[in-house]
Amino acid sequence: MALGELAICVIGIYVCFLTWQLTQERVTTHAYNGVKFRFFIFLNVVQSLCASTVATFYQKVVLRRPLTKPSGELWQKYAQCAIMGTVAPLFGYAAMRDLDFPTVILGKSCKLVPVLLMNFIIYRRTFPASQYLVVVLITAGVSAFMLLHKQEGDHGGKANNTRSAYGLGLLLVNLLMDGAVNSTQDRIFHKFKVTGSSMMVYLNLIQSGLMITYLALWPYSTELGAAVAFCTAHPQVIADVLLFGLCGAVGQCFIYYTLERFGAVSLVTVTVTRKMFSILLSFFWFEHHVSWGQWAAVLLVFTGIGLEAYMKRLSAVRKSSAASPVDNTKPTSTGPAIAQTKSVADATARHRPVHKVAQ
Repeated sequence: MALGELAICVIGIYVCFLTWQLTQERVTTHAYNGVKFRFFIFLNVVQSLCASTVATFYQKVVLRRPLTKPSGELWQKYAQCAIMGTVAPLFGYAAMRDLDFPTVILGKSCKLVPVLLMNFIIYRRTFPASQYLVVVLITAGVSAFMLLHKQEGDHGGKANNTRSAYGLGLLLVNLLMDGAVNSTQDRIFHKFKVTGSSMMVYLNLIQSGLMITYLALWPYSTELGAAVAFCTAHPQVIADVLLFGLCGAVGQCFIYYTLERFGAVSLVTVTVTRKMFSILLSFFWFEHHVSWGQWAAVLLVFTGIGLEAYMKRLSAVRKSSAASPVDNTKPTSTGPAIAQTKSVADATARHRPVHKVAQ
């Protein structure tokens, strides 16, 4: 059942990511009366507000559970995740200006490593040895596949060493902050027993509040007023922006459910392998050539995924077998009571006053 749930989550995340990217491309590349929409922070604000709305609906209508007010400690954890989740992409975007494409792809392929690392550094949480092997296999496979995938316009040029070192530093900060967010979310689920939808509500509310505060108060930013003016002058963009926010919100529902049920490592595994499988699908669809090195990389990834599925299945079997002896002891534990009842009955039949003692 758990593997079936995970499969549904994987399909949901893949489909939602695809539709989200299509709607994002529509908003950012389509010319509305000859003018393109270029207000990306405003776009993220809309997506966060849509995600909070959808998560509230899911929590109250689908789950039929009240949206409880977080405690002070939980607010701090939510704020920690929201701030890092808002700031981390800025380091990633800045790193892309100073690094070549293969380096960026290699870094993004290693997202599983910071998740394990930050779990240990912040919360002293360790994983089974098989989990580390799974991470090594998937990381190596995805990295090799992406590095062997030739991009258009990638001529292998080398950037300045100083700028590359600066870019690597920014990329490292981005990865560590992402790992800290995922590990903190894991901690919240284990300690506070919240639902994925309630976490989705509050994290998106805090993130939207942070971005609105920046747009409204930062003196060097005119994006908020310009975005509102653009939507007023070109009202047809409003439907595209709301569709973009809705697609992202539905995708987040699958993401937070996966995070709640299966943990950060499984979620990052899904998101890391998504682009590789998308490229592989495009190869088959457009009949492109896949090198032997890329097939070997795919085999590594599937080996890691298969090992993880096997270990989860083995863990479930062990838990069920460990629980079965408790059930087997029930007849034994009732044995003395049955024997005592029988002896009282025999004594009563022989007109002995044992029944008075029993009383």
